[in-house]
Amino acid sequence: MDSKRSLVEPEPNPTKSPAKKLLKYVVSLGLLWYILHRWLFQLAFNSATHDLYPWALDAFAPKERGPSNTQLAENFFLTIPNSASAIVASRRYATSPHLAGSQEDLRTAKDFLDTLKHEFSIPKSIEYPIFPAGSEASRNATLSITNLTQPTAWIDVYYPVLNTPLNRSLEILGDDGTAVWRANLEEVADELDSDAHAYAKSVGAWHGLSCDGEAEGRLIYANYGRKRDYDQLVQKGVDFTGAIVIVRYGGIFRGLKIKGAQELGAAGVLIYSDPRDDGMVTEKNGYAAYPHGPARNPTSVQRGSVQFLSIYPGDPTTPGYPSYENSTRTNGSSIPSIPSLPISWANAQILLEEIEGQNRTVKLTNHVDTKVTPIWNPIGVIPGHIKDEVVLVGNHRDAWVLGAADPTSGTVAVHELIRGLGALLKEDWKPLRTIVIASWDAEEYGLIGSTEWGEDFAEWIQKYVVAYVNLDTAVSGSTFGASGSPLLSHFIRKTAEDLPHPTDPKRTLWDATGDRGKLFGEYDDIDSLGTEVETQAADSVGIRPLGSGSDYTVFLQRLGVASIDSGGFHSTRCDPVYHYHSVFDSERFQEIYADPGFVKHVSVAKNLGLQTLRLSSALVLPFNTTHYAFELANYLDRVEGLAAASLATVNFAPLRAAIRSLQFASLNLDAEKFAAERVLRGQLRKLRKHQRKHKGKDGCLKRFTRRLKGLFTEEGNDVAASTLKSANGNPRLRLGRAPDFGNDHEVDVENRSWPRFPLPRRPKNPHRLPQKFIKALEAVRKINQKLASFERGFIHEDGIKDREWYRHLGVAPGKWLGYGATTLPALTEAITIEKNVTLANYEVIRLTERVEMIASVLRA
Repeated sequence: MDSKRSLVEPEPNPTKSPAKKLLKYVVSLGLLWYILHRWLFQLAFNSATHDLYPWALDAFAPKERGPSNTQLAENFFLTIPNSASAIVASRRYATSPHLAGSQEDLRTAKDFLDTLKHEFSIPKSIEYPIFPAGSEASRNATLSITNLTQPTAWIDVYYPVLNTPLNRSLEILGDDGTAVWRANLEEVADELDSDAHAYAKSVGAWHGLSCDGEAEGRLIYANYGRKRDYDQLVQKGVDFTGAIVIVRYGGIFRGLKIKGAQELGAAGVLIYSDPRDDGMVTEKNGYAAYPHGPARNPTSVQRGSVQFLSIYPGDPTTPGYPSYENSTRTNGSSIPSIPSLPISWANAQILLEEIEGQNRTVKLTNHVDTKVTPIWNPIGVIPGHIKDEVVLVGNHRDAWVLGAADPTSGTVAVHELIRGLGALLKEDWKPLRTIVIASWDAEEYGLIGSTEWGEDFAEWIQKYVVAYVNLDTAVSGSTFGASGSPLLSHFIRKTAEDLPHPTDPKRTLWDATGDRGKLFGEYDDIDSLGTEVETQAADSVGIRPLGSGSDYTVFLQRLGVASIDSGGFHSTRCDPVYHYHSVFDSERFQEIYADPGFVKHVSVAKNLGLQTLRLSSALVLPFNTTHYAFELANYLDRVEGLAAASLATVNFAPLRAAIRSLQFASLNLDAEKFAAERVLRGQLRKLRKHQRKHKGKDGCLKRFTRRLKGLFTEEGNDVAASTLKSANGNPRLRLGRAPDFGNDHEVDVENRSWPRFPLPRRPKNPHRLPQKFIKALEAVRKINQKLASFERGFIHEDGIKDREWYRHLGVAPGKWLGYGATTLPALTEAITIEKNVTLANYEVIRLTERVEMIASVLRA
């Protein structure tokens, strides 16, 4: 049986070597890993990267044209602002009245919008994009800012309660009740200043938001109407009940002069401009009155709002919420309940003589038309690479009459800023952060346009706006000055030191802080010198803290956005007299006396531009938390001195310890941000080197992708057709690595029949963001979040006692100052005004909690 079986057995398979099997598995797995990593993982990684940082490649890629470097962008910008353009802009706005809510005001709003659209190359529409506040269009316009990819602009309309003058009079009454003297309340201008002459009576001399009514009483002179002026008179036994109080401008906000008189039972208030406060440039010293010389025109009148600014700004009938057309309104607790009038020195002289003589009864009549009035805020946006960080720039546009200095000199600087940014945009420049530019309305009535917008979009502002740059009056005299949050003190000074003096190339713009006018004479009013001390408490860098009186108020002191008042040239006691809020604040005064040649306007515009560019382009926000932390210690030193002087026993130890802890946390953050920025810059150099290496391949792929995309979209038909036509006409043309096109290819555009293109070879990952770069970028982003949160940390929802609208526990307008700042306001006023030790200790606890919270955020 076995013999029948085949003797040939099949040979067994040779056993494979274990080493060869292992090698085979390793190679197979390696190839699989390579493919997955190369195509799948990498695609997912890049997708995730773009979800987190979709802007990074565009922001840091080397540009083929245009000023990609920050320094190049600054240098390019500085070539744009010029005197000729500035003068044209000034004449455009300052040669006719534009009171808030008037038709001329609407015209200037449209003019500003047209400037934004023209300079930013925004397509014009048939109708102006004017959106009522609260409407879907208005809400979407602001809330979509962080999603925009192209510049845009629009106008928001708010509806506050304003007033305008009707009939007003001021009389001295005889014993029989008839008038023995009647004041001419309007200004008198001759034709030498043609604009002032033409519009001297177009906007009556009255107080914005003043009380409608009449009052009769004897006169009481109360100097500046400061709290201490009233207190001194009360201590002397003066009874204000039913009296007409006459005070001079200066020292504190005008509305608080009326508030002080009202609380003492006065029936009315008159406020006049005193030549003693003009310094050396007076008729008494031989200077001719304007328009024939630099001294005060004796008929000039300072208009202005008499809202109680230190209680709350904005529409008095909608405190804390925006004034929509259908908003629920209150009676308003921030406006006077007694009538008032602004008067000239010519009229004041007669009344002051009356006090020294018979002191007969004076009758004051102030009838006004009070109603809901539309106002217009034009807003323009330049989207940045980082869309969730916004730099906001603002200047108000409305004026009491002509307003060549206030606010048009500031508007001119913003106009030049817009021109400069527009020129950069035309060179393919794009800011790192989004820039928003606003022209606020009704600032003169009480910061209304900015406040209503701030209240309307409070949550959005606190989430996205990293800094606010304000500019009010840019030029009214010789000395340069700026103010701001201590976070930005060094930043403010540095930009001014980097620019030349407007008239002396050997000096800097910052050196102009020591400039004075060149008109001299005798001067001996010590009391008027003292009024400056109340409003000029500069820090060690030379920057004053922000009180109120301009549009930064809502952003800093209610929402906690680090803010600056950019800086401008202000009048000194040796300058031609600046007729504040008068018809004589005219274009002629500006061109002849304030700034011949408009060189100061240009300097301010350049300074504003550098600040805007640096805030919007810095990798790390230029905020100095350590300076702020040490300034807090200085603030506390002053408060301890006040407590010691009043013999109040307050436990400052917890607050002192918290401030010291904040100082150490900030010093550590300084080291952290220095290292993080250094690492990021190093990674940027590597990334750009890599991008330049793959620039050709990258450009090839982008061109191919762009053209391919056009073939399969409706809007791409024309582009595709022209592309193929070009290709057919040039057989050497290649799309990426696509083959030549010949005439044998039939193209049916209507039926969308296209030649088939082979995909180009994938380049070696020129779009890949290295993990080290992402890590460095995340570190800087985290630091910027800490820096932006620093100012917000002082915001307390309960606000400051008796004026809860103000929520910043680090700084606020002084309760009896208005313009001037009070640091650590709730604590300071508990000691100086309330004289309440229990309240002071409570305020120490509140401040300590805020400071500790800020320190913990810095350490996180």
